[in-house]
Formats: sequence, C-alpha cells, structure tokens
Amino acid sequence: MLKIVLCDDNSNILEKLEKMLEKILTKHNYEASIVFKSGNSKEILNYVANNRVDILFLDINLGVNKSGLKLAEEIRKINKNLYIIFTTGHLEYVMVAYKYKTFDYLAKPITFDRLEETIVRLFDDIYGEPKRYLKIDNKNTVIDASSIQYIKRDGMKLVFHTANKDYDTYSSFNKFQEKLPKDYIRCHKSYVANISQIKDVEPVSSIITFKDNSCCEIGPKYKNEFMEVLKSYGNFE
Repeated sequence: MLKIVLCDDNSNILEKLEKMLEKILTKHNYEASIVFKSGNSKEILNYVANNRVDILFLDINLGVNKSGLKLAEEIRKINKNLYIIFTTGHLEYVMVAYKYKTFDYLAKPITFDRLEETIVRLFDDIYGEPKRYLKIDNKNTVIDASSIQYIKRDGMKLVFHTANKDYDTYSSFNKFQEKLPKDYIRCHKSYVANISQIKDVEPVSSIITFKDNSCCEIGPKYKNEFMEVLKSYGNFE
C-alpha cells in the first residue's frame, strides 16, 4: 500500500485534489491511500521525517510558509526516494523544480484527466514493465503508446484514439513515423493501426475491430502488406 501526502496552503484546492485522487485510485484499483495533508511546511516536513511516505504532491507557492522548492530541498535530505509531484500556478518555476528529482508537475487548475495521466504513469513506473510514451505536442501531452488503438489523420490533425479518450494535435504521420513502436502499421492512407490492440479483422469488408470495439478501414493500397504483417505477428492466419 503506497502512502500519499498532500501539501497546499489553499484548503479548497487541497480538498479537490484529495477527492480527485481518491476517485482515480478507486477507478484503477490502485493500492494507495492519502495518509496526511496540510498547508503548513513544518507539519509536512515533520510528517515525512517520522513516517513512511511514497508520494508527495507539493505546491510550489506556499504563501507565508517557505516555498515548496525549499521544502523539497529539505525533504530530499530526509527521503531521497519518494516521488515528488509539484503543483503550481507559476510555470516559470517548473525547470527549477526538476532539480529536486521531480516525477512530474501539474499546472493549476489541475484537471482530472491530467492528474489521472500522471497517476497512471507513476504506478507504471513503480510496478509496471517499462513503457514507451509518446509526446504528441508542445504542451507536454504524453500517451502510453500501448494504449493507443489507432492513429487517424483528420485534415491537418492527427487523432490518437485510446479506449478512454481521443487526443489530437496538428501534425502528420511522417513526423511520428520514427517515434512509433514497430507494432504500429499503416493500414490506410488515413489510419495507422496498433497491431497489439486488434481484436478482429474482416478481410472481405476490410474492417479492423480493436479491443475497445472501435473500428477503422484497411485501404486497398495497404491491404496485402498489412495482412502479411499480421501473419508474421501470429495474430491472424
């Protein structure tokens, strides 16, 4: 059971963060609990010094208290291994924050989706096999490559479809070609399929069905090569 501590001098933000975290932990069935929360830097430092803490959400700007950065420096002298996730409304501090072995930072106001993305990556880092993440834009949006069902070209955008949501960015297939794992195969002029997420292929109608029951087409130009690749992966005969 992982132990989580929250630090923010705004009680409303602290309460909202706690509720979102509890919802995410329950949704993913993660074995973790929030064991302490405070907006007082002395209380946080004392708790970390005398208790096991695995994950710390730390506000960079603690108002009348010492800064979150200074607190992180002192905490690192006590515990070199806990995961620190900074929360901040001041993005100019982000690069400085990384010197304290920061796992991630969350810009305020914190959204549920952004928080969930960070928590999933954190638990993958602690317990899971090494995963490959794709950075899809200049906003530091990252996606677990194995979760993508397919990538669709939609005009000037690329849409990354996962079972939970779609992510889009202005880009092209050419830009991402070298970044994609080898099990991503072009199956249509407008689609790249993740072979590991395919549930079924209907050769006659040229339709691919993915594990989340979404579908995409196989283009005539790509069909023969695509089917050969599927056979080589042992997915279909």
